[in-house]
Formats: sequence, C-alpha cells, structure tokens
Amino acid sequence: MLFTNSLLAQENFKVMFYNLLNFPNDTNVPNRIQHLDHILSNYQPDLFMVCELNNAHGANVILQVLQDRIDENYRSAVFTLNTSDDATGNQNDLQNLMFFNSSKFILESQYEITTLYRDFNHYKLKLNSTNQSTNPVYLNVIVCHLKASRGTDNQTLRLEMVQDLTTYLNSFPANSNVMLAGDLNVYTHLEPAFQELISTDNNIVFADPANRMGSWHNNTNYIDVFTQSTRTQTGLGGATGGFDDRFDFILTSTNMLSNQDIYYVDNSYQAFGNNGNIACYNQEIKNANCSGVDFSAEIREALYYFSDHLPVTLQLETNETLLNIPSYQTDSFQITGTNIIENILEIKINKTTLSTNKLYIFNTLGQVVKIISLETSKRLSIDVSNLSNGMYYIAMSNTNVQPLKFIK
Repeated sequence: MLFTNSLLAQENFKVMFYNLLNFPNDTNVPNRIQHLDHILSNYQPDLFMVCELNNAHGANVILQVLQDRIDENYRSAVFTLNTSDDATGNQNDLQNLMFFNSSKFILESQYEITTLYRDFNHYKLKLNSTNQSTNPVYLNVIVCHLKASRGTDNQTLRLEMVQDLTTYLNSFPANSNVMLAGDLNVYTHLEPAFQELISTDNNIVFADPANRMGSWHNNTNYIDVFTQSTRTQTGLGGATGGFDDRFDFILTSTNMLSNQDIYYVDNSYQAFGNNGNIACYNQEIKNANCSGVDFSAEIREALYYFSDHLPVTLQLETNETLLNIPSYQTDSFQITGTNIIENILEIKINKTTLSTNKLYIFNTLGQVVKIISLETSKRLSIDVSNLSNGMYYIAMSNTNVQPLKFIK
C-alpha cells in the first residue's frame, strides 16, 4: 500500500483569455509577436482563447509560438471568419479563436453563434482521460467580443448579442460545463447584458469566479480585476485611457464552482499583469506605480507593448486521470515509447546497480498484480496481455522512487 497515495493526484489546467488588439494587422509596435512569446512562455496556458485576431496567418504565428515554447502538442481550432456582420458591412476583421494542448483536451466540435454584430464561437472539448469512452468529461468553451462603447444604444446591442447566446444555450443539458471568455465591454454588473448572463432564469447560469461584482469603471475598489487600458501614450494603437476598466472576463457555469468533473480552483482568477496596486489607477501598466510581487517589470512591459488589454487567467482541476502525463522516466528506470500499452511493456533500466532486484506492477487499488525479476539485461519486454484494461503503476520496492503509470 506504500504506492497508493500517488493515485489520488488531481490534474490541473491553466486557462488564459486575451484581447490581442488587431493581431497581426496593427503594426504600430514592430515585431509584436516577441512580446506575446514572452507572455505565453511565462504563463504557459493549457487553453488559450483570444479575440481581435485578424486572420489565419496570425493564428498560425501564435500556434507556432505555443508549440515551440509550451508544448509541441498544441493545436488550434479551425479559424473561421466572423459572419454576424455580413448584413452591415462584412468587414470580418476581428475574429475569435481557441488554442489547446491536445495531450489534455480533444476538440469534439465547433460552432458559430451568429448575432447582430459578432459571432460567439463555441468549442466543445473532451478531456483526454483514461476513461473517456465510459465516463467522458466535456468542457464547452465559448469565446466572444461584445459591442464596445458607452451609451444606452450600445448597452442594448450588447444585450441583444447575449440574448442570442442564451437562446443557443437553451438546448444544452442543464448540468453542462460551460466557460465564457471574452471582452464584454461592460462597465458594471448591473448592465443588462451582464444581468442576462447571470440570470437564474436561464438554462445555463454564469458566475463570476473572481466574485467581484460591482460598478467597475473608475472604481479603485476593483483595481485588482482591471484589464484596460495598459497605456496612456498615443501612437501605439488601441485605447489610451490608463488603467481604469474591467472589460475582460472568464465566466463559468455555476456548476463548475462545485462539481468534481472539471471545476474552478478557488482563488486562481487573475488579471495577468495586474499587481492590485491602487497607485496603478489611470497609469500605464509598465509604470513603477503598477509594481508588485506577482508580476515583474519585464512581464508588464511585454503586456504594455503587445496590447491595450491585459489577459485574464484562471485554473481548472479535475479528478480524472489523463492519458498522456509525463514523465515515464525516473533516474532508475523508464518506460520506453508510449505509456499506452497493448500487450508488451518495454522497460529500460537506467542504473546498472540497484538496491532491489525486482519491479512490481500495481493496480489502482494498490494491489500487486505482477512481479518482474531484474537480471543482467538493461532492457525488459514484459508481457502484460493477461492484465485487464485500465491504469497501472510500476515501481521498485524499498526505494523513494515515484511509480510510473501506464495504461493497458
């Protein structure tokens, strides 16, 4: 039973939403991708959702950064042009998209929800878990960019867009896991569009995981969740008002605050780059007044030069076990090739002298199901065809080496 504690680990996912400020068409700041590279390398999200992406070329540039800097298994959903504005100009210059680590998530489908102004983009993901065929866990990710600007007319347009989303979500099972990420352009939680999102009359009810409801505009009581504007200087593109608004959000369906399939990690919500420093009000994010312990001057400078918005981040967790979890190697031994096994488990011994001459295979109950004798060979081919399908762990006795997992 020495090895059973390792079976209880939870899997964690880092999530980021970012308004990219007309990427890549906005060239007021040269070579902007170097700043996004620095931001993504620092946070290393598993899900990266964006708005104000101009074209497929920009999507491919971002995907290359994610694959080079975070994980080669990163993929993007299919890039699609906005269709909602076809009757009012068909500009198609601001798109939404989602990028994801395909070792952790499987993209099942994607849909465009048309409104009077911009599409909502719905991406249905499935966890790449060990029991995905018998007990699949789905996460519905919706990315949006609501109508900007103050005034009653623009509030009405935002509400009409959200009402189209509500109608679309009426067909979902009520217990669906739904995450809405976007630039909502709202100034207070009392605005009709935001009230529509959190209405308990809806089939899917959204919650603010940060639990920071209020009148955000120019209100320093909420400076910790401000996301716009990173700039006061003109000539860089975007807004120049300084740090005074909460426009960017990741909302979750209320069940994701409490269920065990996939859920929000308490206190993980952050406006990335925001140190919560009240002296940062109406300042540029790279200003010394915006300093603090969470985000360095280097990160804040990268954020300043890339966009007039800050990203929003949070973490999700699941009690499911993922298929492809590194590593399959210890200092003493390793599983060669993949850890998804059909009949033969290939083991390489990394140390010529070991304190034990046996390996043990355990099931998820901590029971020994096979003992392997270590002889002189450094490579072992172990027949596991008689084991039932499921998760197993291989370990050495009398050592502090963590067991390695494999799937049969």
